[in-house]
Amino acid sequence: MDVSADALGTAHRYHCPNCLWSRHLDDSPGDRAADCRSLMEPIAIAVRGDGEWVIVHQCGGCDELHLDRTAGDDNPIVLLRLAVRPFEHPPFSWSGSGSCDGPQWPCPYPFPLPFPGGPVEGVGVGLGLGENGGGDGV
Repeated sequence: MDVSADALGTAHRYHCPNCLWSRHLDDSPGDRAADCRSLMEPIAIAVRGDGEWVIVHQCGGCDELHLDRTAGDDNPIVLLRLAVRPFEHPPFSWSGSGSCDGPQWPCPYPFPLPFPGGPVEGVGVGLGLGENGGGDGV
């Protein structure tokens, strides 16, 4: 397989552009001081504040986590598979939660929710929900 050295973001590539796997070589970026040398699995995508995607790698030998910048020639399908992985097993049910069966009016739960000190002034105004977000303005 040809690996480009000219694609955007490849000056410090630490992973395979096709499968995104890496090897635990560094303690700090570029130092090649890690004793582990085990394979590092790409387990997630993180997004930095500027929108840049980074690959989260977990070492198969010591469980250490490393972040690695994506490169312009990384396999986009593998990147997207990592990015949507959280949707495979979300921490909630897609069919709803609790006893609420979906949108209903009036909602069986108290609205507005009981905030300490009472309802929040102005919540729901302009939505037909009354002055304090209650159902009296429908």
